[in-house]
Parts: sequence; structure tokens; C-alpha cells
Amino acid sequence: MFLGNYTGAIKQNNSLSLPTGFQGLISDGVYVAQGFDRNVLVLTKSTFEGLYQHATALNIADPLARLFLRMFLGSATFLQVGTDGLLSIPEGLVRFADLTDQVVLVGQGDYFELWSTDQWQDQKTQLDDFQANAQRFAAFSITTR
Repeated sequence: MFLGNYTGAIKQNNSLSLPTGFQGLISDGVYVAQGFDRNVLVLTKSTFEGLYQHATALNIADPLARLFLRMFLGSATFLQVGTDGLLSIPEGLVRFADLTDQVVLVGQGDYFELWSTDQWQDQKTQLDDFQANAQRFAAFSITTR
């Protein structure tokens, strides 16, 4: 699983060196796509294919479904990870997420996200508000069993 968060540097040609623990999970390539926040989703093949199955089952007569398909599939690209552990992020996604010199990689279990340091700081501020979190997440029925 992709867990934890790491800071990395975007190099020339929008390449990013991935943490060693992440590299082994994506040796057969990844899909990258625009995230729901101002970030980039990096998905394994199986995770992307599962989301694709759900997305293509949506009613395309629904304007919101079409909008989602355009956002998600229209921004998606399949990429191979170099033997050196470098991932080259498409320019359009770099611009969308405002990725500059420093990038934060955030594990999400079956996938991970790429954030600009400024956007991640905004997220971190929300996540660190423990009083608000108790109310925000109460409806999730989070249990250990």
C-alpha cells in the first residue's frame, strides 16, 4: 500500500524521483490524472481499471457524469516509471496542480497524490484541526472491525 507522505523535487522535464517503497508497487506503470482537489492522482493499473469500470457505468445522459468523465478520463495518461525510479509528469497536470520545485507525495492506500507544497499546507491546516475532524468524519462509521 501507498502510505505516509514524502517531499520530493521536480526536476527537468517534470520528472519526479519516487520513494523506494512506492517504486516497487508501480513497476508495471501507472495512470496519472487530475485529482478532485488541486492535485494529481497516481494510480496503479488495477486501481485505475476499477475506477474506469465505475466511471463507464455512469449514465452519460447525466451532465454531471459527462463532466466527471471529461475531467477524469480526459486528463488521464498511462506512464512507465523509469528504471531510475523517475516518473515524468505531463505538463498539463503539472500546471493544473501548480507543481513547482517541491512536491508532496501523499499515500492513499491503493494510490497516491501529488501536491504542491502550498496546496498541501492548506490541506494540512484542515487535517490538523482535530476539533473539526471529529464532526467532519462522524458520519463515516469508522470502526476497527
